[in-house]
Amino acid sequence: MAGPTGHTETQQHPIRLYLVAWGWLFVLSACSYLVDYFGLVGYLRWSLILMFMALKAGLIVAIFMHMAWERLAFSYAILLPPLLLLIFLGIMVSESNYTLFTRLAFFGAGP
Repeated sequence: MAGPTGHTETQQHPIRLYLVAWGWLFVLSACSYLVDYFGLVGYLRWSLILMFMALKAGLIVAIFMHMAWERLAFSYAILLPPLLLLIFLGIMVSESNYTLFTRLAFFGAGP
């Protein structure tokens, strides 16, 4: 009767993968700081900052939280919440139009 050997096989990712991810995080952080350094304003500034933020968050989740190797978990944890947020955003936009039209009907268009 063979007992457990106590040896478990685990998958080890090469250290180069983590170093490359850290390098990309450094580059993306430098780019987000350059947005402020160059004095960009308006929608361009916020679009770039949010884009760099999303790229950094995606890289951290994919590599350091090992979501890149778990396809089903990746789709549920990463893709489902933004999809639900977009649905809720659409509901809020339609509700805001209803509220605006109701206020205009009862309170008038203003002076």
